[in-house]
Order: sequence, then structure tokens, then C-alpha cells
Amino acid sequence: MLEHWFDWMLDGQPPAQQRGQFASGSYQLHAPGVMELVPDTLTPNAHSCVFSAAIHGNETAPVELLGSWLSALEAGTIKLGAPVLVILGNIPALRAQKRFIDTNLNRLFKRDLADSGAEPDRARELMAAVDQFFATHEALPKLHYDLHTAIRGSLYPRFVVEPFSSTATTPEQWQWLAAADMQAVLHQHQTSWTFSHYSRHYHQAQAFTFELGRVAPFGQNNMTALAPMQALLTTLSEGKIPPRQSPSNMTFFRVQHELMRQAEDFTLCFDTHTPNFSRFEPGTRLACDSVAGDFIVGDTPLHVVFPNASVEIGARAALLVAPTQTAS
Repeated sequence: MLEHWFDWMLDGQPPAQQRGQFASGSYQLHAPGVMELVPDTLTPNAHSCVFSAAIHGNETAPVELLGSWLSALEAGTIKLGAPVLVILGNIPALRAQKRFIDTNLNRLFKRDLADSGAEPDRARELMAAVDQFFATHEALPKLHYDLHTAIRGSLYPRFVVEPFSSTATTPEQWQWLAAADMQAVLHQHQTSWTFSHYSRHYHQAQAFTFELGRVAPFGQNNMTALAPMQALLTTLSEGKIPPRQSPSNMTFFRVQHELMRQAEDFTLCFDTHTPNFSRFEPGTRLACDSVAGDFIVGDTPLHVVFPNASVEIGARAALLVAPTQTAS
């Protein structure tokens, strides 16, 4: 059942049976693309784990990563030792191999959301699922890893975004992520209503957005490079303590400015293939916008992350970041 679940979701043919058993635990389907796994035996170091993928429908590597992990659970080659909520976020977009259908799902995770439409409705459904999961397993430390791939290449292909929150990241998280071969960390500077931010803001979970390489169709992802990340997910699902490595092996950045699109004629003043974390020197014009005006780099060099001139008006077109010496 577990290894075929993703295929059934993509085919639009969910199984009639909503719950069942596997070698080391039980599963329950709560909604399309939402499955809770509960171990037969809870281990002493277990967390309540949310593993989510396909919040953007064209990001396939995380789906393949979780599919491989579920196959190992089904085969009994690994044993579940912690409760896990597995989520496929934007199923219609995943079927269409598009980032989203009507609007970006990963900007909608706030409890007072008033928007209407398929993606806002899905955001409300996923928030309710996370709320229920963490309430059910409230005695355990909470963790949410939201798995993505980036639209463009990157000078650091595997990096993690730490949501802005009053909930601090624990030191062992940085050590786990370094051992999982994450190359860089981006500290957010203000609230952004992403899925990982939701779990950190409302549930005080250790929660992150992971960028695991570049967007590619199914079957064309470099899964070998993601083996350390799969090992981390496996260890956490087994309820064990993951391997640790010094976070000094990662490069840390902090957001200095959000570049917003305010006008129809908005343009980014650099090549569309410029990779994430590219550096721009003082005096460089980065954007032109007839409403907001030009953005020119000030006295300190800035690096660009997530540049996308095609976002909706009022949406973020890029993050401008600078290196920081600390992990906090």
C-alpha cells in the first residue's frame, strides 16, 4: 500500500481502504495526499514528524525521495519508530507538472486566510491536518521538514530556509542538517506565510524549508546527491538520533531585503539564468519597476536568492541576502 500511495494520488484513484497495517506500524488516510503513520512501538527519542512535498507541483525530487522512504517502510527494511504525517501538497499542480494552478500555495498558510479558491482551500485543509497531528502527539518534540527544489540553479544546490519566528532553532538541528549535506542556510528576516513557517509560528516546531537541487521532471533528478537527506528522514522516522556534523561546513546568510513586484513592467536587471546566491556589487541595478522605482545595491554587496520576475503583482520577486557569521 505505502509504496503505491503516491501513484494512486497522481492517478486520481485513492484506495477505498482508509487505514491499515504494515510491518512496523499502521497508516491512516486523512485527506487526499495526507497520510499519518503511527509506529507499533514508539522509541524514546521519537519526534512527531511532518514530511511534506509538492507544495509546488513541479518539484519532483522530494516526491521521489519520500516515495523511496515509503517503499523501504513497506518492505520492512526500515522500522517506523516515530509518528509521521506525510503530505503531498498541491496534487492538481503535481499532475499538471506546474508550480501552481491559480496561486502560489506556499504563501497561504495563515489561520485568518480569507482567500477563496482551490489553493486557499487546500491550505486550510493542510493546516487542519498539521494541527490535528501535533495535537494527537503533543507529548513529543515537533518537527516539520518541507521539501522543495528551486526553479533555477544555485551556487549552493542544497540549502535550507529557516523561517522567521520567536521559536529558536536548536543547536542539534544545525548539526543534523550539516551531516545531511546541506550546504547553506538562509535566515528569514520577517514573517512569510510558508508551510514551514506555519508549523514554527503556530506550533513552535523545529521547521524548515529545504531546497534539494533544481526543478526537474520525474526520473531526471539526481537522487544520489540526496542520499544524505534521505538518511536523515529515515533516521528521524525510526525515532533515532541522527548523525551530527559541525555546522561550520555550511555557509549562513541572512535576508537583508525583499524585492517586491509592484508594476506590470517590473523587470530584473540580470540574466534569467543567474544562479541563486550570485553576488552583486555596490551600485548594481537589480530591478526596474515603474511604481517602486529602481533597486540599486547600496554600500554592501548582496546575493540574490529565488529571483523570479514573473510573480504576481504584490508578490516577492527575489530575496537579497548577505553572509552572516553565526548560525542564529
